[in-house]
Amino acid sequence: MLAFAFEDLFLKRAAMALPPGQVVAMVGVAGAACFWAIAAMKRQPILTREALRGAALLRSLSEGVATMLYVTALALIPLTVNSAILQASPLAVTMGAALVLREPVGWRRWTAIGVGFIGVLVILRPGTEGFSPASLLTVVCVLLLVVRDLATRVMPAAIGTFQLTTWAYLSLIPAGLILMRIAGDAPAPIDSAHWADLAGAVVTGLFGYWAVTAAMRSGDVSAIAPFRYTRLVFAVVLAMLFLGERPDLATMIGAALIIGSGLYTLAREARLRHQQTKAAQSSQLRR
Repeated sequence: MLAFAFEDLFLKRAAMALPPGQVVAMVGVAGAACFWAIAAMKRQPILTREALRGAALLRSLSEGVATMLYVTALALIPLTVNSAILQASPLAVTMGAALVLREPVGWRRWTAIGVGFIGVLVILRPGTEGFSPASLLTVVCVLLLVVRDLATRVMPAAIGTFQLTTWAYLSLIPAGLILMRIAGDAPAPIDSAHWADLAGAVVTGLFGYWAVTAAMRSGDVSAIAPFRYTRLVFAVVLAMLFLGERPDLATMIGAALIIGSGLYTLAREARLRHQQTKAAQSSQLRR
């Protein structure tokens, strides 16, 4: 999460100096090259039909558009606001799983989801002078991340992790070019500071992905998942140190509501999984 917070910092600095679409496309090229090389070493083919249809294609498209919107928002609104709204994505995924995949969600978790979305409204402050329309880009980004995660759940198991990630980065290339076309931006010259920010975004993003993958493979998911919320803590500290941001009271209250409801939802899901496991074990013993 610290690596992802640094990635956001580097992306924001790059997107404030360069056209956001150019940043998205360049990160896509660099990330795709790195993951394509890793996939080749693991003998995971990239150019397959499975990766270009159905849930895999939907995942790549949603990833590309979500990143396009998020980087644009990073250039326009504070990093702390972006990071706080992004923390609502686990709650939105739970809601999406209930509505689309028909996964059971009880009233307690629905209440937590509602509280989390109230936290988002507190941060957005619609109808007040503090409202920034650009913050809605991050809200749409969260919705697209729900599509991405739900598509991942129903994707064929034959598609490898690095194959999937390579296509996610490849999707950033046309997304960035389309964004430049929409905004009417021409490619900007890149000096050493811009190269440093772009390289920093790629390196920290790759390291963060590796760290999360390693943690998920070696530890209990229910114990690891709550640590995703430390990303906001790191983002606030980095924004204060390097960008001079000072999150206001509304942002902190909204973030507290989102994180609190998210942690409750994770704890509730872990408890339900434990109860289901015990019930299954008891059923096997009776047999």
